[in-house]
Amino acid sequence: MADSALSRAVRWDTVVGALLVVLLLFSFSFVDGFGNALNLSFLIGNTLPIALIALPMTLLVVAGEIDLSVASTAGLSGSVMGALWNQGMAIETIIPLCLVLGVVCGLVNGLLVTRLGLPSLAVTIGTLAAYRGIAQIVLGSDAVTDFPVQYQDFAAGRIGDTFVPRAFPLFLVLLAVAVVVLHATPFGRSAFAIGANEEAARFAGIRVKRQKLLLFVATGFMASLTGVFWALHYASARYDNATGLELSVVAAVLLGGIDFDGGKGTLGGAIAGVFLLGALQNVMSLLNVSAQSQIVVTGVLLVVSVLGPRVGRQISVARAGRRAAAPTPVP
Repeated sequence: MADSALSRAVRWDTVVGALLVVLLLFSFSFVDGFGNALNLSFLIGNTLPIALIALPMTLLVVAGEIDLSVASTAGLSGSVMGALWNQGMAIETIIPLCLVLGVVCGLVNGLLVTRLGLPSLAVTIGTLAAYRGIAQIVLGSDAVTDFPVQYQDFAAGRIGDTFVPRAFPLFLVLLAVAVVVLHATPFGRSAFAIGANEEAARFAGIRVKRQKLLLFVATGFMASLTGVFWALHYASARYDNATGLELSVVAAVLLGGIDFDGGKGTLGGAIAGVFLLGALQNVMSLLNVSAQSQIVVTGVLLVVSVLGPRVGRQISVARAGRRAAAPTPVP
C-alpha cells in the first residue's frame, strides 16, 4: 500500500505539476514584474498557441504518432487569412475557410501515414517544409496587419481589469472537451490501446487507421485555429508565423509525461508541461536571458522529458524485481 502511494506521488506528471507550482511561487516572490496583471496576461497569451495545439497533439502521441507540421500549418492558415483579407473577403468567411484548410492539411498527413504506411515523423517533416513553402507562395514577404479591431481585441485583450485573456475561456472549453474525450470515452481508451500495442488493438476490433486519421485531422484543425489566433493576437499575418512552434509543443507535451512511444500519459500532465515551459520562458525573458539561451533550455527540457519517465520506469521495474526476488519470511 505504501509503495503504491509512493509510486503515485512520484509519477512524472505529478512531478511536473509540482515543478510548475514551485516555479510560480519562486517567480511571484523573487522575479520583478512577474506578478503584475500585464505580464501574467502576456504569459498566458503567449502560451495559448502552444496549449491549443498540445490538446490534439497529446492524443496523437498517446496513439503512437506525431505531427511536426503543426507550426507550418498555422503559418499557412495565417498566410491564407492575410491574402484573402487583402482581397476584400469578410473575416467571418475567411476564418471558417482557414479551419477547413487545416482539416485538409491534417487529412493529407493522416492519409500518407494510415493508407501508405509511412512513418509520421518522416511524413510531417516533409509537410512541414511543404506547407511553409506554400505559405510563402500565397503571401510572399508581405505582412497583413489591418484586421478588424474587435477580433484583435478578442485575441489579445483582457477580461476587464483582470490578467485573464479574453480567449482563455475558449481554451478552457476546448481543454474540458479534450479531457473527456481522452480519459472518459471509448475513443480515448482506444487511443491508449493503439499506442500501447497497435496489433493487439487491431485484433481487439479497434479501427486503428480510422482513429489515427481522425487524430491527424483534429491536429490540423487546431493548428489552423492556432494560426488564426496567432495572426490576430500579434496583429500580423506572415508566412513565417509560428516558426519553430512545433519544438515548443512537442517539448511541452513530452515534458508533461506523454510517452513518445505512445500508450501512456495524461492530458493534465501535458497542460502542466505547457504552462511550465511557458512560465519558464517568461521568467527567462524578465531576467534578460537571451533568445538563443532560451532555445537551448527548451532543447534540454525536451531531452529530459524523454529521459525522465524512462529512468523512472526502469527504477520502478528494478524495485519490483528486488521485491520479487526477496525471500519470503518464514512464519
